[in-house]
This record gives sequence, C-alpha cells and structure tokens, in this order.
Amino acid sequence: MKVIVGLGNPGRKYSGTRHNIGFRALEEVARRHNVEKEESRFDSIIGHIRIDGEKVLLVKPLTYMNLSGKAVQPLMRWFKLDLAELIVVYDDMDLAPGTVRLRAQGGSGGHKGMTSIIACLGSKDFARIRIGIGRPENEAVDWVLGKFSTDEQELMNQALDRTGDVLECWVRQGIDRAMNEYN
Repeated sequence: MKVIVGLGNPGRKYSGTRHNIGFRALEEVARRHNVEKEESRFDSIIGHIRIDGEKVLLVKPLTYMNLSGKAVQPLMRWFKLDLAELIVVYDDMDLAPGTVRLRAQGGSGGHKGMTSIIACLGSKDFARIRIGIGRPENEAVDWVLGKFSTDEQELMNQALDRTGDVLECWVRQGIDRAMNEYN
C-alpha cells in the first residue's frame, strides 16, 4: 500500500488557495482513478484507489496545515507502513509558479505543514513533491492564503497534470525512477 498526502487547509474559505495545491493534486489523481471508497479517519478525508493493482490512500489532513503531522503519524502507525510508502505533496514559495520538484527526503524548507509531519514521524526520510507557487513581494500569509490569478491558474493546471504523472510513476516504479524521469 502507498500513501499520498496532499497538504492544505479544510473548508470553503481555503478552497483554491495557493496553500491548498496539495489537496488539488490529490483531486487530480482521484480524477484519473476510480475512488473505491472515501472515509473520514485520522483527522483526514481518505480516498481509496488502485493504480495498476496497488492500493493507494489519498489523504487530505483536516487538521489545518500547521498540524498536518497529527493526521499523518497515526495513519502510518495504524497501517504499519514504512516511510518508503509515503509521499507528501505541498506548495513551495521558493519555486517558480508551476514548477514541480520531487525529492526522496529532506528538511521542511520552512514549510510549517512539513515541519509538523517531520516532527510527528520523527524522520525526514520520506518522499515529497513540491509545487512552486512563487514568492510574494509582500506578506507571505496573505500570499499562500490567496487565490491564483488567471495566468497562474493555467500554470497550476499544467503543474497538477505533471504531478499526477509523477505520482503514478512513483506508485508504479518507485522514487528513483520517478526522480530520473521527472526532475
């Protein structure tokens, strides 16, 4: 079993914001594959899909961004999963809008959702996909909680399509193949 966690904030107020690009990435994967079951557990909405026979959980933490680890850690423990079976998708202000980067492990880069997950799991040794949202000239909070412009939206749609391809490759062929093919 594989687990894909998309980071974002729950609720209509945050729908379509830059900070919720991780949620949108999960929606792209769900669009491509039949969601067999959806449930609410571990402070998350969890969609169950299969990619080439492999069971995959699509996880949207409902804990708000800064507490994402409180949703991810109990799920990983309950299913007795290794960190190699986890990938997290989130926004990154240090990447140009629409850029997609895959890493096998690493620090949080100052992203509070990733900081929470790393702290709760006690490790940074899990895969992640960063989707660039660009850096603001003004206040970062207003930027990440703001919506994409029309021009940015087209870039994001392309990034989400690419992210779906990366995630499918990761499930089918592993992190090394996905990094070689998509980075």
